[in-house]
Amino acid sequence: MKFLEHAFNQPNQFWRYLLVFVGAFLGGQIIGSIPLMCVAMAKSLSSGVVSDPNPIVNLMELGISKNLLLFLIMLAPLTSLIATILLIKLLHKSSFSETVNGTKKLRIRRMISGAVVWGILMAAYLLIDNLINPDNYILQFDLSKFIPLFLISLVFIPLQTTSEELLFRGYLAQGIAGWTKNRWLALFIPALVFGLTHAFNPEVGTFGFWQTMPQYILFGLIFGLIAILDDGIELAIGMHAVNNVFLSLFTTNAASALQTDAVFEQINIHPGKETVVLVLSGIITIAYFAWKYKWNFKILNIKPKVQETVRAEYSDNSF
Repeated sequence: MKFLEHAFNQPNQFWRYLLVFVGAFLGGQIIGSIPLMCVAMAKSLSSGVVSDPNPIVNLMELGISKNLLLFLIMLAPLTSLIATILLIKLLHKSSFSETVNGTKKLRIRRMISGAVVWGILMAAYLLIDNLINPDNYILQFDLSKFIPLFLISLVFIPLQTTSEELLFRGYLAQGIAGWTKNRWLALFIPALVFGLTHAFNPEVGTFGFWQTMPQYILFGLIFGLIAILDDGIELAIGMHAVNNVFLSLFTTNAASALQTDAVFEQINIHPGKETVVLVLSGIITIAYFAWKYKWNFKILNIKPKVQETVRAEYSDNSF
């Protein structure tokens, strides 16, 4: 056990965590949004159209293509990720890999494994739902738009999702564990905070807070549980990355936070059904990785504490 226990090897005062979160927010929402605001202002001045940069659809009314818009939006989490890494290093003397799993070595194969398993489940659901409800999907594949979308998604979206995983499943979970010495609180609190940070997403405004918020919190719980059981967030990083990349490339809808030239446009969204599918996917994923990596669920009831082996490195010989 090294992941949550790393909190005991670094300065753990509340004000340090507050500064990191403020810095991550400012880095992403202010500094990282400057290119988007500049492009929106230039388009507005050239076209004579005044548009509120929120929601995203209004920006497309200015003539900004979906691919350019996606690229500009992804700059915000990139700057947030850089700010988070630098501030953690400065305020906690901790590295990126130590925030990921408590050691100085990343388990890259775990990230790939998480992406493969979650991607297979998403592809299976899309195929089955498309066969059952073909009228709910409009094929809009355009190769000239899909190629740049593929490149932008593959490069920048994993940075966006890694930024969230590092901040919530890694950094905040370690902080909660250090303060409370309780793994359950280190699971639930970051999941709740993660969910609430998505409260202003367009989906929430369209379908309602109580219809959509359980999905975000469930995502946090599934990824957080996997991180604790696997003693690191590499699987969650891979799963979160492929989740958002897959949605960007293959499905979009009018209420989506990411408006892309995806292969399919989904006409009707049913949050209740999506929540059930998420729960089933989470159960399948946890069961598979528990079998594959021989997880011990008793770890959830073991209090995080200082251990002499905290700094030891992982071996990651299995895919």
